[in-house]
Amino acid sequence: MTSPFPQPDPPLPPWQTLPTMYDLPSENPEEPGLPDEFHDLQPQLLSRTLRLTQSVTDQFFTGADLNLYYDSAHPQWYKRPDWFLSIGVPRLYQGRDLRNSYVIWQERRAPFVVVELLSPGTEKEDLGSYADTPEIELEPLQPVREASETPTAKGQKSEKPPSKWKVYEQILRVPYYIVFSRYDDQVHFFKLVSGKYQAQPLDPENSRIWIPELEIGLGLWQGEFEGICRSWLRWYDDQGNWILTDAEQERQRANQAEAQILQVARNLLQTGMSIEQVSQITGLIETEVQQLQTE
Repeated sequence: MTSPFPQPDPPLPPWQTLPTMYDLPSENPEEPGLPDEFHDLQPQLLSRTLRLTQSVTDQFFTGADLNLYYDSAHPQWYKRPDWFLSIGVPRLYQGRDLRNSYVIWQERRAPFVVVELLSPGTEKEDLGSYADTPEIELEPLQPVREASETPTAKGQKSEKPPSKWKVYEQILRVPYYIVFSRYDDQVHFFKLVSGKYQAQPLDPENSRIWIPELEIGLGLWQGEFEGICRSWLRWYDDQGNWILTDAEQERQRANQAEAQILQVARNLLQTGMSIEQVSQITGLIETEVQQLQTE
C-alpha cells in the first residue's frame, strides 16, 4: 500500500511524519456523547483511587472517553476506551500540554490496562468470542460511531476498522483488559498470555484482580461515590485495603481528629474538671461535653 504521507529516503519515523494530537479530531460531532452518567462517574473513581508507588513508576497517564489512535497505516482510525492507564508516559503531552487524544505513534506507549463498561449492544465489540452469553434485556442505546470506513479507489471494497477486542489484543497488545457490566455487576478479567487474551478466574463473591507489575489490584466495591451507592470498580493495596480518594482521606483525617478531641475531653472529665473547663480546653461546646459525661 502506498503511504498517503510522502517519505524521504531513508524514511522518517512515524512520530515525525504522521498527524499529531493537534491534527486529529478529539471527538466525533455525530456521536451522541456519554451513554449514561455511570460512564462519567466510574472512570473518575478509577483515576482518583489509583496510587502507583515510585518503585513502579512516577510517569503515567490515565484517560477516560478519549480518542485512542492506534494504527499508523490508518491514522484516522481510533477507539474510545472508557478508561485506560499508560505507563512510562508523562502526565502532560510532551510534558507541557493537556491531551486532546492519545496517539500511539506520538506517545510510543500502548495502554497497560484498559477498562470497558459494558452497554447494551456492545457485548460483541467489548468481549469478542466471550460474548456468547445471554444478552441483557434492556432498551438499546444508540450505537457509538467510531472512525468511518477508509475510502478506497472506485470499485474497491472499503476497509473497516477492527473491533475493540482485536485492537486491544492483537494490535496494541494491552496486557490487562477488564470489562465491567453495571447491570449485573459482573466483572470479566482478561490477561494477555502468548499474544491471546485468556479469561482469568474470579471469586463471584469477592471479585478482585491483582496486577503484580503495578503492585495494586482492582476489585468490586460496594459503597457510596458522589452520592450514589452501588457496586463500583476501585483499586486496593497489597494489604487488601481499598485505596481512598483525596476526599475520603480528608474525611478520615477529620474523623480521627474529632475522635482524639473527644477522648481528651473524656480524660479531662475523669480528672474532675468541670464541663466549662473542659469546653474551654478542647473547644467543644458545653452540651457536647455534657453528653460525654453521661455516657
